[in-house]
Amino acid sequence: MTTLHQSSKEALPVDADDATLVGRVWLPDANGPAVVKIETGHVIDISTVFPTMSDLCEAQEPAGAVRAAKGEAIGSLDDILANTPDKARDDTKPHLLAPVDLQAIKAAGVTFAVSMLERVIEERARGAAEDAARFRAEIESLVGTDLGALRPGSDEAMALKAMLIEKGAWSQYLEVGIGPDAEIFTKSQPMSSVGTGAVCGLHPNSKWNNPEPEVALAVSSKRRVVGAMLGNDVNLRDVEGRSALLLGKAKDNNASCSLGPLLRLFDKEFTLDDVRKMDIELTIEGVDGFRLEGRSSLSKISRDPEDLVGQAIGAHHQYPDGLVLFLGTMFAPIEDRHEPGSGFTHEYGDMVAIATPLLGRLVNEMQATDSCPPWTYGTRALMRNLAQRGLLEGVGTA
Repeated sequence: MTTLHQSSKEALPVDADDATLVGRVWLPDANGPAVVKIETGHVIDISTVFPTMSDLCEAQEPAGAVRAAKGEAIGSLDDILANTPDKARDDTKPHLLAPVDLQAIKAAGVTFAVSMLERVIEERARGAAEDAARFRAEIESLVGTDLGALRPGSDEAMALKAMLIEKGAWSQYLEVGIGPDAEIFTKSQPMSSVGTGAVCGLHPNSKWNNPEPEVALAVSSKRRVVGAMLGNDVNLRDVEGRSALLLGKAKDNNASCSLGPLLRLFDKEFTLDDVRKMDIELTIEGVDGFRLEGRSSLSKISRDPEDLVGQAIGAHHQYPDGLVLFLGTMFAPIEDRHEPGSGFTHEYGDMVAIATPLLGRLVNEMQATDSCPPWTYGTRALMRNLAQRGLLEGVGTA
């Protein structure tokens, strides 16, 4: 069974030796985080050059600046990964964090046809999992099951919209799925994300929920996409299904956003075109012996990643510290976990592994949000700590 303990070989991309990989590590001696790079299995503290990950992503050429940055070795990645899970942690030694800090954490929703239909079904079922199968058949009879070739905002999409309105079957999810405007929402607050090896939160009020395995892009304040990482946009289907106005309650909860294991920067070996071709693998293993596997293929996304970035940041939306943008998922599990017709939902203790060869493997254990470690280290704490360490003087302009 999957565990929170990973070796560097399991966590890293298959071409790690050629990848520009950065992250964040908690340093007990400094009582604060450090921005690090990975070199041949060693973790190098480069926070004297880049005090924050936001600073790094604002560099003119982040990958080149990271390769040139001098720093101090703080240990092997294997040792730091081994010390990362809460239950096995020695608090006197470094452990891995989510690889972002000051950036806004945004997400694009309903970017795949399959997941769009599932959102419509949630809405019709008003969050009741037991009614989903009946509404699934009803929706599929109207629009079919393959809308992947339909370009959002196109004449064909608008013709379908007109037909569904006439039949009284239009939905707010179809609006953002095939209409001109993408759904862009706030997934989590800056510095609230958890990383690989951490417990991940499910609100205990939810009885119908699922992971959402995604690629998340790191975007600078200048709207430049500088890298990518894996993410879990944990979703409470019953909460959002009751009302889309409950999206914040369905999405933004303690430990409900996971990112990692590291941020891979774009360079000559890795570009946005590689992201466009990625297949994201998901494995869920429960303490009850349940196992579910799934896949999300970025090649089937209905809106190009650059279009989503353009809708998230620009003349009307500025993010001076940059942003992280989840790209959405086609994974929407309908397999029954318990009684027939009940569909899939998490149980506490589920191990969730999200992986793709060029980004590595992100692993988390699902627990109740109020039993996960509370988020206590925010922007004020970070700024005080960096100032105490003398890292805010002459912040790099690499």
